[in-house]
Amino acid sequence: MLAIAVGALAGATVSAIAAAAHLLHYLLFSVPFAAGLSGSQIGASELLVIVPVAGGLLTGVLVLVRRRRGGIIDPIEANALYGGRMSLTDSLWLTIQNLASNGFGLSAGLEAAYTQLSAGLASTLGIRLKLRREDMRVLVGCGSAGAIAAAFGGPLTGAFYAFEVIIGTYTSASLAPVIAAAIAGALVSCALSGQQFALEVTAVDAISTQDFIPAIAVGMICALLGIVVMKAVVQTERLVSASRIPQVLRPAVGGLLVGCIALANPQVLSAGHGAMHLNLEQDVPLVALLTLFLLKAASSALTIGSGFRGGLFFASLLLGGLIGKALAVPVEWLLPGTLAPTTLALIGMSAFGVAVIGCPLAMTFLALELTGQFSIAALVLAASITASVVARQTFGYSFSTWRFHLRGQTIRSAHDVGWIQNLTVGRLMRHDLRKATAGLSPDEFRKAFPLGSTQSVVVVDAENRYQAMISVAEVHADALEIAPQSDLSSFYRQKSEILLPNMNARQAAGLFEKARADALAVVSDRIERRVLGLLSEAHTLRRYSEELERQRQTLLEGAD
Repeated sequence: MLAIAVGALAGATVSAIAAAAHLLHYLLFSVPFAAGLSGSQIGASELLVIVPVAGGLLTGVLVLVRRRRGGIIDPIEANALYGGRMSLTDSLWLTIQNLASNGFGLSAGLEAAYTQLSAGLASTLGIRLKLRREDMRVLVGCGSAGAIAAAFGGPLTGAFYAFEVIIGTYTSASLAPVIAAAIAGALVSCALSGQQFALEVTAVDAISTQDFIPAIAVGMICALLGIVVMKAVVQTERLVSASRIPQVLRPAVGGLLVGCIALANPQVLSAGHGAMHLNLEQDVPLVALLTLFLLKAASSALTIGSGFRGGLFFASLLLGGLIGKALAVPVEWLLPGTLAPTTLALIGMSAFGVAVIGCPLAMTFLALELTGQFSIAALVLAASITASVVARQTFGYSFSTWRFHLRGQTIRSAHDVGWIQNLTVGRLMRHDLRKATAGLSPDEFRKAFPLGSTQSVVVVDAENRYQAMISVAEVHADALEIAPQSDLSSFYRQKSEILLPNMNARQAAGLFEKARADALAVVSDRIERRVLGLLSEAHTLRRYSEELERQRQTLLEGAD
């Protein structure tokens, strides 16, 4: 019941955000309400430049106002690191910024706002109800499933988007709530917004083995082009950051450039729903398809790279559709009578989406639910799997996880690795360590630390700065030597091998192995090196194993 409520809330959220974007398009560009901006008949007006620049100025102000509050945690990061905990205030901020881009005609979709706000509402509800960690993660997935299902009118698409992208795993325990949320989201959105997005493609009666050849080829090409587009976005961000343009003005410059591109072809504006219908359902020359692909890719890179909020979800669908339909020309020349251009466009749409977003099953169900043609599902699945394999083997990331990588995060999916981050050295260390002041003689040390009193002693200076570790047994064994050591510093070990409080258990275990030490000191930082505690390898490995077993047991319970 909670999942159904979250899904219904997501459906209402998507309808409200979409209505706000349509209202902005109507007020700013004078297009009919709810008509696709990219498919509307807009002449080469100065509005095509003025409005995106205004959106850039608004975005710059919004970024400046919020700059000191840190980054916004999205559903993938929340489920991977924070047990599904998200900030509703931050989600509202991202939604407003996304409307400032899409609503003002910039080449960005609204799916980021849909999933962010819906998942944020679900997370807030879960926090209020004090749900356990695994239930929180599933509920965040329910919010995202309801949002995507509402956006495309596809419950299966929304559900498997949640499984593949937001939750990271599929279990029988999460199946019922996620499916229920997706269905509720689609139904509520349909009731509030009316007709959902759909595509008309040429019917395919039967599929032959020969048809899989162009489908797989389209999948490979779309994967490679998807990687190029993702890298283009990052390169644009780096060029903008390296420029001397003030940060508050960077989105306005990006809006100016996108507006100039829109003067050449207004179909680059907004997400691209109208352009999708125009180019996939009508006869369009090959040159026009390729030109729009280049312009749309450049507009999307400029939009996100200059600082606008938004994603590449629908842009990747449009780009893939354009490439798929353009490839129909060489396919017809090489394999006459195989697949219709609209069918190849649908295959390209799904494959490009997989390369960028990273969810082959969700994209397969999207193609099925948008067209209602089950016969082409096998071709779409073959292309999607091909695109997934090529993209992961040659690039290794989807667009969202690639951005995490650039920020220094090691997240490659929404799998729950937050417990490792929470299992820090600061939480594991002992505070009752034994210390010795540097300068003691071996005899003084033996009197202060009798054999058997402790295993290791931390040597510090007069200001509690770390110097080294000493083995008590080693110092006492030296007393039996014929020529005992006269200087305690000769027993110093692990002079540079230290632990920091924010290291996780995995990093600590690696350092123990590298240093070949049974225990290491924990210091404040590498500069001051003030001793905070002591951590043993045995305790670290035991706690790490306990957490691994707990996570395994949780997965087994979910599977049951």
